[in-house]
Amino acid sequence: MKWPVIFALLTGLFWGTYGPALGFARAAEGNNPFKPYLMIGLAYTLWAVIGGVAGIRYTHVDMSFSATGSTWGFIAGSLGAFGALTLTLAMFSFQGMKPRADIVMPIVFGTAVSVSAITSVILTRANFNPVLWAGIAGMAVCIVIVAYNTPHAAPHKPKPAAGAGETHATTPTPPASTPAT
Repeated sequence: MKWPVIFALLTGLFWGTYGPALGFARAAEGNNPFKPYLMIGLAYTLWAVIGGVAGIRYTHVDMSFSATGSTWGFIAGSLGAFGALTLTLAMFSFQGMKPRADIVMPIVFGTAVSVSAITSVILTRANFNPVLWAGIAGMAVCIVIVAYNTPHAAPHKPKPAAGAGETHATTPTPPASTPAT
């Protein structure tokens, strides 16, 4: 039971840092979110292929695929890609202000947990435990608490114009070079 918990915590770590990283990527690209989205797609493709092949080799199974498994795998990948796109759009839609991962990410992950639970109940036709509704309601409250209480970084202030507020200009000294031998 130790490894599933460790891998789940690592997933939370990676996905929890995904939103802030996406914000940095967007800022570096002049607030255009679609350039980072393209890099997200390339990264997903690269790591999915490397991880998939490594996992298949590690488990010693052949490389043949069933039609059903391939179809559901493609559907799952598409849902993940659409999730990345709609996350990009959520970050993009903060008109006139910087993206707010501190607001978007709790909503994304709180909603994902609830949707996953409801979808599992529907698809498996399992007996629906009414306590699940209490958990979903609790998750909604937690989303609000986390989003409202997450510290917000101060916006970057523009650098002062050259000479503004300075009594003298300083020029950095270049590093000493060593002669080639």
